[in-house]
This record gives sequence, structure tokens and C-alpha cells, in this order.
Amino acid sequence: METKGMKAGVGMAYGDDSYTVGANACQDAIEQLGDKNPDLLIVFSSVKYDQEKMLSGVRSVAPAALLIGSSTSGEVTTAGPVKDHSVTVMAIKSPEVKYFVGVGENILANPRLAGKAVADNVKEQTSTSLKAFMMMPDVLVGNGADIVRGVLDSLGAHFPVVGGASGDDFAFQKTYQYVNDKVYSGAVVGLGLTGNFKMGIGVKHGWIPVGEPMKVTKSQGAVIHEINGSPAVKIYEDYFGAEEAKILHTEALAKLAITYPLGMKVAGSDELLIRDPITVDEKGSITCAAEIPEGSEIRLMVGSREEAVKVAKIAAEDAVLQLDGSAPKAVIIFNCIARNKLFGDKSGDEINAIQQAIGKDVPLIGFYTYGEQAPLGGEVRNIEQCNSAFHNETVVICVLAD
Repeated sequence: METKGMKAGVGMAYGDDSYTVGANACQDAIEQLGDKNPDLLIVFSSVKYDQEKMLSGVRSVAPAALLIGSSTSGEVTTAGPVKDHSVTVMAIKSPEVKYFVGVGENILANPRLAGKAVADNVKEQTSTSLKAFMMMPDVLVGNGADIVRGVLDSLGAHFPVVGGASGDDFAFQKTYQYVNDKVYSGAVVGLGLTGNFKMGIGVKHGWIPVGEPMKVTKSQGAVIHEINGSPAVKIYEDYFGAEEAKILHTEALAKLAITYPLGMKVAGSDELLIRDPITVDEKGSITCAAEIPEGSEIRLMVGSREEAVKVAKIAAEDAVLQLDGSAPKAVIIFNCIARNKLFGDKSGDEINAIQQAIGKDVPLIGFYTYGEQAPLGGEVRNIEQCNSAFHNETVVICVLAD
């Protein structure tokens, strides 16, 4: 007998033939779902695979389902983080929910316009108001915070937005986004939901501030020129020592900043908003993954595995609370690659902590991202205080229920 509520199944496959791996992952998801006609497929894939062939393999199994997805820097399923480069698929069937997918292209030319375009594209497909929006942007080519602003330009200032920025196995070269049969790059893809469902969002990072608060005295967009009147890089030189800090100029700062990002004070969040430094120029200016406005109060942050596990569980508990007693039916996790690097081979600890709060058997899919999108503090109940933003080094947990 078919259940009337929402149900989901998760599949995973790996191997050498991209088409076969895509097909096997989707077949696995559909078997778990117990229904050959899913409404929606969410696909996360390593860039190891030929993206077009992989997607063709997925579509060969469920050609009629709507599809959205992204390339990753690691995948997560109900069984935990995947050790090998894989393709993972979540298949969802939910008679009470309608899904709409869309794309905003050419982030490089105008990130904010691309964000508005994807939301407009999704919104115009339905006469019913959207209740939630999921996005997967390419932030290697444009400012992630601007993409989120563009989405909100279309959907409204306090609309609940959740998502993760595409990865490419930590190469920082080229990422991919999927809608239905097509693979994009330099784009943002979006999923709009309408109908009868509940959604909870948990948002935490657990990075710990060190040293004194400092002020950004000169910045432009994502580039911080001066902190406390000195070249921005001095915040790292003072912490590591000038000799050690020389590596910041020769190696990708992104590798070091994985465990030493910057935290910015923002209204509406009890945690500092994390910003990843990416590069340093010869003048000591730091380019970040998203902007830190002039006048912002910032701190140097340090990663702690213990704290990161603790807050991941709290974030999951927060998400479940927002379901008002309904049982979670599907979980989508957007988790920063920095957290995966922080945990190393213990990344399963964080996923276990999340599952303790949500339930070990609830179908779960996720990927390691280059940035996350979610309301500050996970606020979705009091819509006037729902302020969706671009995060770094944060775990975002989206839980769906009837």
C-alpha cells in the first residue's frame, strides 16, 4: 500500500564509467524510495566524472523527474561521508508538494542579476507563492553574497533560502550545476517548493574567536585592504609570526584559512559570520570568499573538532524543533569543505552527531561546499527576522517533513 506522505530514497555509486555510475546511483535511490516515478532528484557528483555522461546516466533511469544538483568537494549519504569520489542521488516523492527548477546564468558578468534571474525563473513557473527556495551557485566566478542578494531581490528581503556553493574536489578551478538534462558552469541553479510541507533549517559553525576584536578600516567588496589601519595580512602575521606568515604570499591562503578564517559580527546571529580568506596580494590586501564591509568588527577564528561536532548536533536539533512535532522525512546537508578538512578521517563524527538529533534512518544527502546559504541563526519561524545570508565554514541542515 502506497503511503500518502513524503518519502525519500538515497543512492550512491562510484567507479570508472561516468554514465554507469550515474545510472547506478539513481537506480539505488529509486529502489530505496520504492517508487519508479519520483517527483524530484537531487544529484551531487565528484568532478572526477564526465558531468554530461554522468547526468545522462541518472536521467536514463528517471527521465520524467525534475532534477537539480551540483558538483562537490565530497559527498554525504545516510551512511555518512563517502570515502571515494562518488555520485549520490536523493529521489523524493511527495504528493502534497510541487517543485520548480530554474537557472541564472553568467554569474561572472553580474552575480546579483544571476541570483535574481534564477529566482524569477523558478517563480514564474507557478501561480502559487513559493514557500522555500534552495540554491546551488558557482562562487568561483562571482561574489556569493551578491548572488544571495539577487535571489532576495526577487523573492523578498525575508524569504527563507538554503543552499550550498558547488565544489570541485578542492581544486578551486571549475564547478558545475545541473538542471534536468543540462550541465552548467558559472551559473546558479534553484529549486522552489510550494504546497503542504514543513521545513526546518539548522545553521552553526563552532569556530572559536582568538585575540581581540579588530576593525576593518579599508575594504572594497570582497577585498580587505586594512584592519586597524594596517595591511590586512598583519592579522595573520601577528598570530603566526612574520616568518611563518610569509607562506601566505607564496601558497594559497585558502589552504591555511581552512582552520583560521575570519569572523564578522552581524545582527541576528549569536555566532560570528565566517568569511574565508582566499589570497593575499603584495600590498597585504586579503581577498575573501564574500565581502566584509568597511567598519565591520572582525576576529581571527580557530577551528575545534570538538566544538564543531557539538554545534552540528545543536543545529540539527534546531532544525527538528522547527517541524513542530512532525517526523523528518528527508535531510539535505550543505557542509563546508573546511569542516571536512578540519575533521580529516573523523568527518563521520559530525554526521553521526547530526543523525543522533534527526534519526539514523532518515534519508540523508549532502555535499561539501565552497560556501553555504541560510537564514542567520536558522530563523524561519519569525519571517520578519528571517535574514538569508552567505556563510563560510558552516554546516547548514535542511530537514523536510509533512
